[in-house]
Amino acid sequence: MKALRFPIFLFFLFFLSQTSYAQGGAHAYIEAHKEWAIDAMEKFGIPASIILAVAMHESANGSSKVAIHLNNHFGIRGANNSRKIRSSYKGYDSVKASYDDFINYLKTRKQFRSLFDRYSAYDYHSWAYGIMHGGYAGSKAWAAHIVAIIKKHQLFLFDNRPADYIEPPDAPFEEKSTAPESNLRYTVKKGDTLGAIAKRYKTSVSRIKTKNQLRSDRLRIGQHLKI
Repeated sequence: MKALRFPIFLFFLFFLSQTSYAQGGAHAYIEAHKEWAIDAMEKFGIPASIILAVAMHESANGSSKVAIHLNNHFGIRGANNSRKIRSSYKGYDSVKASYDDFINYLKTRKQFRSLFDRYSAYDYHSWAYGIMHGGYAGSKAWAAHIVAIIKKHQLFLFDNRPADYIEPPDAPFEEKSTAPESNLRYTVKKGDTLGAIAKRYKTSVSRIKTKNQLRSDRLRIGQHLKI
């Protein structure tokens, strides 16, 4: 019986060490790269939390082969000159170049450009799903993973949020809340956008679309929206 307990004990120690390593790796990654993410947010309006979470997810906190050998932290495909690994992923001269290319990738492709005008620099939930629906990742669970990373490591604290902003409680995407719905209604006026309305009422575009069963971001003057 004692002989059986010893391997189990060793396995338990191994599990704890691996968990601690993963958590330490995430913390070290955030500390090393958060300034780049914040700087990009201030220049271009994409949440710093999104930049960090995507990089952490796609590069396994900088430990993946393409991150180590190609400096590729965002899973972007392209040419590389590496003799160390054979890969279809793009190679960069530095990690910073990979960060810069991620922003450029979103800004220059038609399916992502509208996100910069549509969503605020703290609506990470809408950004995550907007990037996924634009075809950035093939997995339908990709955005949920990104949001989970942001919440787990509180990356939203790096975002440009109003001083009185309150982080909404955890809830599955597009799942109906059991809490009583707000009675607040808004009538669309000329020049209104979902992004501007969401920012005004400190909510997200995705929540407004879900409440009103909207399939697109198009609004019409006089339209009544639940907030």
